[in-house]
Amino acid sequence: MIVYRLSKTKFAADLTGEGARLNGGRWNHLLTACLYTAESRSLAVLEYTVNVNIDDIPRALSFVALQVPDSSIDIYNEAELPGDWKATPAPASTRDFGTNWLQAAKNLVMKVPSTVVREEWNVIINPLHPGIKDCKIISVNDFVYDVRIKLK
Repeated sequence: MIVYRLSKTKFAADLTGEGARLNGGRWNHLLTACLYTAESRSLAVLEYTVNVNIDDIPRALSFVALQVPDSSIDIYNEAELPGDWKATPAPASTRDFGTNWLQAAKNLVMKVPSTVVREEWNVIINPLHPGIKDCKIISVNDFVYDVRIKLK
């Protein structure tokens, strides 16, 4: 499976999940590493957009395309997620759910519906899983963020 991630260019090749570890997110608590990716470039942009302040968007962004093995994936549909998984800001229940999944380290990838486009999937990668060695960066391309997406 090919997944996409939008990141600061200087961290494009970083597959350690350090940014998520330092900042936390919908599916991880602080100090728990993971990589947030999406099944499409457009969803990666939308997810980035809802999670960043316009003043914090760097000039140097890159799209990273990753090849992820299809053999180590847990797929969760809405019924399997915490009842408040779509809440904003992200509730503790989703951070607990994802952190527990990451710490169990049974599979490399967790697919969950996007809160932005529920028919599309976010792909959470566990950088501490032994299968991370099988994830390959297949391309890194500069991306110019069109601020019209964030303007009212």
